Amino acid sequence: MNDSIRQYVTDNRETHLNELKEFLKIPSISAISQYKGDVRKAAEWTAESLKKAGMENVEVIDTPGHPVVYGDWLKAEGKPTVLIYGHYDVQPVDPLELWETPPFEPSIRNEKLYARGASDDKGQVFIHVKAMEAILKAEGTLPVNVKFCIEGEEEIGSPNLDPFVEEMKEKLAADVLVISDTPMLEKGKPAICTGLRGLCSLQIDVKGAKGDLHSGLYGGAVQNSLHALIQLLASMRNEDGQITIDGFYDRVKALSPEEKEAFQKLDQSEEKLKEELEVSELFGEKGFTALERTWVRPTLEINGVYGGFQGEGVKTVIPSEAHAKITCRLVPDQDPEEIVALIEKHIEKYTPPGVTVTTTRHDSGRPFATPIDHPALQAAAKSYEAVYGTPAVYTRMGGSIPVVETFNRIMGLPVVLMGFGLPTENFHAPNEHFHLENYDKGLLTLCHYWFELEAVMKR
Repeated sequence: MNDSIRQYVTDNRETHLNELKEFLKIPSISAISQYKGDVRKAAEWTAESLKKAGMENVEVIDTPGHPVVYGDWLKAEGKPTVLIYGHYDVQPVDPLELWETPPFEPSIRNEKLYARGASDDKGQVFIHVKAMEAILKAEGTLPVNVKFCIEGEEEIGSPNLDPFVEEMKEKLAADVLVISDTPMLEKGKPAICTGLRGLCSLQIDVKGAKGDLHSGLYGGAVQNSLHALIQLLASMRNEDGQITIDGFYDRVKALSPEEKEAFQKLDQSEEKLKEELEVSELFGEKGFTALERTWVRPTLEINGVYGGFQGEGVKTVIPSEAHAKITCRLVPDQDPEEIVALIEKHIEKYTPPGVTVTTTRHDSGRPFATPIDHPALQAAAKSYEAVYGTPAVYTRMGGSIPVVETFNRIMGLPVVLMGFGLPTENFHAPNEHFHLENYDKGLLTLCHYWFELEAVMKR
């Protein structure tokens, strides 16, 4: 990376940060229909940003849901082609009262940029765009061919991306896929993620009597829907944190001794984790460390339970209905559809008498893992070390990015997950933020990476 690129980044830092703030002001919440216009506005903003950076053939492409933004620069003849994926949609902001400053009024405090989407994923998408701009402005050309695919539905499970990728396979064709939507290990310790857990989700609806009943007149004579639901949920996990759904672990591979040793070398303190989370004890599947539980073991979590009277005071009723939402994080080679089917079979078997239970399937995504010896990953490691001054580590991530598996399965692309956020940056929670240290270093790392990638993937 030439000094002229670094100088362009330095000279334009404040201008670029102000542009990012404008991006973050757009409340592009894909999950809530009233924000549909704002989601499109964010797509159009993204498209204009790509044009300004020097990308060509920029389009806002409609889908049955929110649009996908595409742009490319394909003038590096004989050089590798990179597909950069990201998303411009964001999570809802509730609970609003816990935000110290409004979520769509970006502010900088203690060298951190606060706003919904600052880290996940607008800030990280933005530095990809600005890296390309910096190289083009400084040198007039790029070391690789580039295609951008920036979508607006990642936060709702990317329901329209699979058919979009299938349809646009030729348009999106590339040699490698690069995504920045994963965290570093911790401050000052860059990480390349080599595996993601998959996801499946389910709503459970329990129905008892025709309506809420007086607990004095009918208590003891009919089933209470909330009791039935609690009993059903309790049957899914034992006191050792193990999932008791028949067949749930059948496809789970044991951690190899080499992987186990590599995880131990990361020296992640469980005591420190307890302090950060303000819990007295950690809990999870017996026989595994917290790191192993969150990276390479599957889970079943209750995300919400509701039913009956929830107002102030007491109302002596037997609820007619009760509801729960559950999600599972899955590992290779678990199949989301198979796991949901196993859960539904378990529910049918263990439904208490006196109620009927229905289920509704929601988001799903397959798990993903990639070998660490691919040249594109090795180039990423070199680029991190060049800017951060410390070797990058290879990690897994407990979260899910369904599109990663989609691109790998449909297009056969190797995937490089090189993120610049930190696990403590409150993505999906109030007071989301992006450390400006990683904004600055992330931008330089990406500028460095494209030259490293050119070197290792010459045709």
